[in-house]
Amino acid sequence: MSRKIRYGMVGGGRGAFIGAVHRIAANIDGQIELAAGAFSSDPEKSKASGADLFLPASRCYGSFAEMIETEAKLPADQRIDFIAIVTPNHVHFPPAKMALEHGFHVLSDKPATFNLAEAKELQKLVKKSGLLYGLTHNYTGYPLVKEARHLVASGKLGKIRKVVVEYPQGWLATRIEASGQKQASWRTDPKRSGAAGCIGDIGTHAENLAEYVTGLQISELAADITAFVKGRKLDDDGNVLLRFKGGAKGVLHSSQISVGEENNLNLRVYGELGGLEWHQKEPNTLLVKWPDQPMQVYRTANGYLSDAAKAAGRTPPAHPEGYLEAFANIYKNFATAIRARQAGEKLAKDHPANDFPKIEDGVRGMAFIEAVVASSKANAAWTKLEA
Repeated sequence: MSRKIRYGMVGGGRGAFIGAVHRIAANIDGQIELAAGAFSSDPEKSKASGADLFLPASRCYGSFAEMIETEAKLPADQRIDFIAIVTPNHVHFPPAKMALEHGFHVLSDKPATFNLAEAKELQKLVKKSGLLYGLTHNYTGYPLVKEARHLVASGKLGKIRKVVVEYPQGWLATRIEASGQKQASWRTDPKRSGAAGCIGDIGTHAENLAEYVTGLQISELAADITAFVKGRKLDDDGNVLLRFKGGAKGVLHSSQISVGEENNLNLRVYGELGGLEWHQKEPNTLLVKWPDQPMQVYRTANGYLSDAAKAAGRTPPAHPEGYLEAFANIYKNFATAIRARQAGEKLAKDHPANDFPKIEDGVRGMAFIEAVVASSKANAAWTKLEA
């Protein structure tokens, strides 16, 4: 197929944050083009947002339902190939469901849905449709996160014993949602965010990163979540003890009231033979630690890295690659997987294009949220993940 993969965006109009990030990420490798959009629940704002992006008026829709129904009727050489969902959480499931039912692949912002029941229903729809579903847990796109995953999978660290993952931010240390700040308003609103605030917004990133790198699944947890800011309806801080299948133990901390912190996501993994450490604030460095030799420093884009890590890089060593490039790797792999489908090719399980978060990761994320909330309500009682 000698053309770019076309997509339509749901959400991401004027005043939105993450929509622009998705558009940049989709465009980085020159494989994907924005062809249509329903950018807002306000039809006029949606069409104005599409005009801002120089889309034809005929492809700027007043609602996601109108976009999906209209695009499905277009000839195959004109219609979109997938939709990207970049809305608040409560508008993740409806367009995903409708898109799958009309034959479109789906790439959604996280968490997958508003609640676990929706996620499990969506999983059934994905399986029934045979279409692709991706989730933008974009931190899995970093080259050295992939290297960390490779080191664990290759057995170099031995059996994993302990996992420590942290994601502190400080931007919600005061009640800025009361001032009408858009990003804070919906993230702290249970009608739009869901059962959790901080845990749903960034705690799921930490959960996904821990499972992605270690290849282990969380089996049960004990959680203590808090809304520290007076008047806030959802948690802004969470502390979780983890038990993984296979015996590893872990600690997960996510916070949006850690004053002075930006996006300080970091991960440490310790096995019987060695350990590793990665920080998103210094994403092109991976520290690998041994009991009987000096610590090793791995750097992005070097020839000694695994194939997966090398495939995720774009520039020579010492040229910074960060958040947007990692995000772009999700889009690149998803587009390559679509292209293979359209060519009638079946990709090998370990093909780089298969390396993007899927509906199973989305279900696990929602199960994590619900288990954390239930555990905290039960005074941090150990609670199983029902994924």
